Amino acid sequence: MKLTSRLRDNDWFTTESLYAPVGGLLIAASVPPWGFWPLALAGVAVWFRSLAGRPTRVRMTRSWLAGACWLAPSMLWMSAFTLPGYLVAVAAYAGFFAVAAAFIPSDRSRHLGFVACIALAEWARWHVPFGGVPLSTLAMSQAASPLGHAARLVGSYGLVPLVLAGGVGCAELAARRVRTGVCVLAAATSLTLAGAVAPRGRPVAPLRVAAVQGGGEQGTTALEVDPDVVFRRHLEATAELGSDVDLVVWPEDVLHVEGPVNRTSEWRSLVDTARASRAFLVAGVVEGIDQRHRRNVVVAIDPSGTELDRYQKVRLVPFGEFVPLRGLVERLAPESPIPERDMVPGSESGALDLPVTRAGIMISWEVFFSERARAAVLDGAEVLLNPTNGSSYWLTQVQTQQIASSRLRAIESGRWVVQAAPTGFTAFVDERGRVLVRSGIGERAVMTRTVELRSGHTIATRLGAPPIVLAAMSSALAAMVYSRRGRRPSDEPGARNTG
Repeated sequence: MKLTSRLRDNDWFTTESLYAPVGGLLIAASVPPWGFWPLALAGVAVWFRSLAGRPTRVRMTRSWLAGACWLAPSMLWMSAFTLPGYLVAVAAYAGFFAVAAAFIPSDRSRHLGFVACIALAEWARWHVPFGGVPLSTLAMSQAASPLGHAARLVGSYGLVPLVLAGGVGCAELAARRVRTGVCVLAAATSLTLAGAVAPRGRPVAPLRVAAVQGGGEQGTTALEVDPDVVFRRHLEATAELGSDVDLVVWPEDVLHVEGPVNRTSEWRSLVDTARASRAFLVAGVVEGIDQRHRRNVVVAIDPSGTELDRYQKVRLVPFGEFVPLRGLVERLAPESPIPERDMVPGSESGALDLPVTRAGIMISWEVFFSERARAAVLDGAEVLLNPTNGSSYWLTQVQTQQIASSRLRAIESGRWVVQAAPTGFTAFVDERGRVLVRSGIGERAVMTRTVELRSGHTIATRLGAPPIVLAAMSSALAAMVYSRRGRRPSDEPGARNTG
């Protein structure tokens, strides 16, 4: 009887101990490809409820469980490349939330503390280590929701505290603390409505754009498919295109060469393609530099065969395009499928000068980083292009999350986004974040659309993420200071407080 009583009274063996993992699973279900956005609010609500009045060690453990149950299913794609790396990544990123939970007060200031500290953990996960892995995020869970319009005002990162606040408000309503719940939800709703009517730029001119998807089997790497086959597929698909377009967009790295592409035999094929379509061609190329280095570039070609401009990818995929701590990795895992040569990062804004427009380029992975779109738009980009290659990814998790990210980039920048992939998904997204057309996986598709070139800036583009980060830091500090000042000398650190 004594053992049963102890288990029942222990923080680890209560009904609430299940709330955190359930909350994590609900958040995972809100992220594409599942993408039922209200579940993010529900997941945050039960996660928040599981921390109420609990001591630090329990808050940390439960938040780690919430993070692990959120990330394990939504980052499952990583297991196909490296199972140990997948497990380490899930455990490590869930650890960000555990650390954040240590700073969340357990008293009445926990509402503000939870929103601020978890938001800061998300920010850290987006940026460290090795540049971060901003996939399976709270922000992309809201790309198709009404809350997503707030990105025009506060950017994608600003959606994170907004979702967290919405979840806290729902939790308070469920606990019958109506006044607190209504106030929190009213603030979140007001910000959403303000985002819906915030400036989003203005139209400049129409542009006929074709996005080419050569097709092929999904889940294959460059070691399994001859790069020349991929190149020919895109040549053949583009040959089906008429001459009623201004710009043709090819995917990322459909051509692999050694040295500058305009000095290779393949260059003539690119020139002939541009000439036949009577359009400017933007194509993704991987150029070998030496035995240890390559560069991932997008080149712009005019119908006369001139290379007009180029952009070299800035944000590179860790362990996919460059290998951090290469010497250590090669000693510990000599059989791991890491690239033999590292990509060299560029430093440009991403804005390409073309006679028909100034286009902002985000190569594949870069679409997950809002600062890449922002840099291009601030440099005059009137449309955003995302040449990408997700053909090696297992399942469609990365591809659907990429579409969600393209939607967020469109909303926060007030620009159309054209995404071109070799096996899917290729898509057109307007400045409101609406997916107007999207290809299927594996099919050959040449999709043509009249794109609206736009100018002007949204508030999110003007301000960027720093104000939201500073606000989260200030709020976390304020919650901790308030909690310490309000604690009576007789208070026990581990005592429950559910007020």
